[in-house]
Amino acid sequence: MITSQELGKICNFSDLTPQRQIKDHGDNGKSIYLPGTDCSLKTHTSLSGFTSYRVGGEAEYYVSPQNLEALKASIEFAKENYLAITILGAGSNLLVSDRGIPGLVIATRHLRSKYFNPDTGQLTVSAGESIPALAWDAAALGWEGLEWAVGIPGTVGGAVVMNAGAHSSCIADMLVSAQVLCPDGTLVTLTPEELGYTYRSSRLQGGKWIVTQATLQLQPGADPVVVTDRTKDHKKHRLSTQPYSYPSCGSVFRNPQPYTAGWLIEQTGLKGYQLGGAQVAQLHANFIVNRGGAKASDIFSLIRHVQNQVQERWSIWLEPEVKMLGEFPAVF
Repeated sequence: MITSQELGKICNFSDLTPQRQIKDHGDNGKSIYLPGTDCSLKTHTSLSGFTSYRVGGEAEYYVSPQNLEALKASIEFAKENYLAITILGAGSNLLVSDRGIPGLVIATRHLRSKYFNPDTGQLTVSAGESIPALAWDAAALGWEGLEWAVGIPGTVGGAVVMNAGAHSSCIADMLVSAQVLCPDGTLVTLTPEELGYTYRSSRLQGGKWIVTQATLQLQPGADPVVVTDRTKDHKKHRLSTQPYSYPSCGSVFRNPQPYTAGWLIEQTGLKGYQLGGAQVAQLHANFIVNRGGAKASDIFSLIRHVQNQVQERWSIWLEPEVKMLGEFPAVF
């Protein structure tokens, strides 16, 4: 199995964040276009509209490339200006600090293409494609294997990085390969074994590699009506057991086997507990929802409160599944 160091050697990455030397790229809040592309680069862009929590400060620089050339140009801009790079997919598993994110935020949600190969039963799809939309597309064709994913509100890129899963299935079970863009501009294709998948984790987390596309193995040839009905059942189950009435990031904590995080939180008496506009959901205790007007700091403080209370009651420290970006205040 490939190590993180070996993966770094494959990608030949280097630190992109030495002392910064920002060039003048226009007025705050205005756009310029990356050289040789029609991709606009914006400054001081609020990220609250790009995350499912609907909270978060500004990106110092923000770009949303629609093709590989624009993505490479975005990375080159970051290199030239010694900017840290943050990758943003659908923003469904993120908590962005109220203080925002310095450097360049690259949103991959507009990297979109998909190809269902009837000869191999493989689906090759770009990083920005919606996971739920793919589940419905596959069902309409009578292709089995993605029914479980209909309730995961994320993109392919994010799902590959975090090994998204539900209903005892996950991306690692069906991934054939992932195409990854390295900081030096090269593309490499990696297998699930090279990605080192574990529960809700891979070697891509915390790295500087950007997933550009993935190939998934599905099973074509089934009755589309049957597969669609099964997909609908998965969707109904999610809607009946998880809170969708308020903004959230999905499950906040990883399940510490043999327990579930939701059960531990509920047994600690925290269902409905609220700090500011953030609340532990009444329907499912492993969800923290934005009841309206919440700040990222409210949600962060509530996450820490839940961790401390569960630790005190059960001697178990809940590990966040949500990824927190930016600086957050110390919570005691």
